[in-house]
Amino acid sequence: MEEKLIQRLESAVARLESLSAGSQSRDIDLDAIAASTDPSIIAFDDFLTEYVVKVSSAAAKIGGQVQDATNVLNQAFSVQKELLIKIKQTKKPDMVGLGEFLKPLNENLMKAISMTEGRRSDFFNHLKAVAESLTALAWIAYVGKDCGMSMPVAHVEESWQAAEFYNNKVLVEYRNKDSNHVEWAGALKELYIPGLRNYVKSHYPLGPVWSATGSAVSAPPKAPAPPKAPAPPPPPPASLFSPESSQPSSSRPKEGMAAVFQEISSKPVTSGLRKVTDDMKTKNRADRAGFVSASEKEVRASVPSVSKVGPPKFELQMGRKWVVENQIGKKDLLIDQCDSKQTVYIFGCKDSVLQIKGKVNNITVDKCTKVGVVFTDVVAACEIVNCNSVEVQCQGTAPTISVDNSSGCQLYLSKDSLEASITTAKSSEINVLVPASGPDNDLVEHALPQQYIHSYKDGQFVTTPVSHSGG
Repeated sequence: MEEKLIQRLESAVARLESLSAGSQSRDIDLDAIAASTDPSIIAFDDFLTEYVVKVSSAAAKIGGQVQDATNVLNQAFSVQKELLIKIKQTKKPDMVGLGEFLKPLNENLMKAISMTEGRRSDFFNHLKAVAESLTALAWIAYVGKDCGMSMPVAHVEESWQAAEFYNNKVLVEYRNKDSNHVEWAGALKELYIPGLRNYVKSHYPLGPVWSATGSAVSAPPKAPAPPKAPAPPPPPPASLFSPESSQPSSSRPKEGMAAVFQEISSKPVTSGLRKVTDDMKTKNRADRAGFVSASEKEVRASVPSVSKVGPPKFELQMGRKWVVENQIGKKDLLIDQCDSKQTVYIFGCKDSVLQIKGKVNNITVDKCTKVGVVFTDVVAACEIVNCNSVEVQCQGTAPTISVDNSSGCQLYLSKDSLEASITTAKSSEINVLVPASGPDNDLVEHALPQQYIHSYKDGQFVTTPVSHSGG
C-alpha cells in the first residue's frame, strides 16, 4: 500500500515539474498567437491577397527578369509582415537596435537594387520601378518626428513618386505592344497607391506601436578588437660605473637630431647657395618664351588616354534589337532597314553620328559623349540616359522624349513632333530647338528650366520654374 502511494506521489511531482518548465514557453507562444491574430495583421494578409498576388500573376505572364524582381518584392512584403508581428512583442529599440531589427528588410531592398546595376537590360525600367518602390516599406522605421523621416503615409507617397517615373516608361513602351506589361505596371501602382497607402493610413498613421512589456532587441555582436602591438621594451639602464657616465653632458658628442641642428648652426646660412646671374633668370632666357612649342604639343597629343572600352558592335540581334556599342569617331553610321517592331540601343559611343531611316519602336542612348542621333519616327519613346553633350534630331514624330541624368543635350524637333512630351530628371543644360513660324524656317531655341521654386499654398506644394530677368 505504501509503495503504491509513493509511486503516485512521484508521478504527480513529475507532472508538476513538467508543467512549470513549459509555462514560460507557452506564454511566449500565446503572445505570438495573439500578435498574429491582431486586426492590423489580419488586414495586412488581406492586403497581400488583394494586391501582391495581382502583381505576381501579371509577372508570371512575362517571366524572366520581371518575375525575378517581383519575387524579391513578394519576399520584402512577407518580411514586413513578420516584422509587424515582432513589433507587437518587442520594446521600442534605440537607433542601433532599430537598424539590427530592420536588417532582414534592408537585405531585400539591397537585393532589388543590385538587379538594376551593371549592363542595362531590356527590362531596366521594370527593375528600377520595383527597386525604387520598395523604399516605401521603410515607413516601418518611423519612430517620431525627430527621426529624419516623413510621416508614414507621406513616406509611402513620396517613394512611389520616385518609382512612378520608371513605371510610366513601361506603360509608354508597351502600351500598343504587349498588354501583359501594361497589366503588370498597373498592378504595381495599385499595390502602393491606394493599397499600401490606405493600409498604413488605417492602422499605422503615426508609425508602428511597440510593446511596452515585450522583449528588447538584441544588439548586434561587436567585432573583436584587433590585438594590440606589444609595447617596446624599456631601454637598458645606464651603468653607474661606465666611463661615459662620468663625463658631463656638454662634453659628450651629440647624437641624432641634436647633431644635425648643431651642424646647421655652426655653418653660415648662405654658405651652400650659388649666386644667380642675370642671364640665368627666367625673364632673360631666350629658350623660355612663355608659350608651349608645337613639338611639345605633339608629344602631349601623342599620349592616348588609357580607358577600358569594349569591342565595337553594330548589329541586329534576334531580328528585334539594333545594338550600336563602343563606336568612336564614326560619323557615317546608318540604319536604313528597320521596322516599327524593332528597337535601337546605343551604348558607350563617342564622337560619332548615327542616322536611323524609317520608323522604329524605341530608341535608347546610354552613356554616350558627343554623339549625334538623327531619326525619322519612333513609336514609343526616345530615351537619353547618362549622356554628355549629345544632339538628337527628330525629323518625323515622337510621342515621348525623356532625358535622365544627362548634361548638355540639344533636341531638334520637326513640325510634326512639336506635341512630343519631354520628361527630364537630374539633367542640366537642355535646349530644345523648334522651327519658327516665319517663312525663313529658322530654328528657335528654348532652354528647359533646371531650377525650381517650391511654395506651400492652400495645403499643398506648388512648383514653378525659376525665371531669370536681365536688369
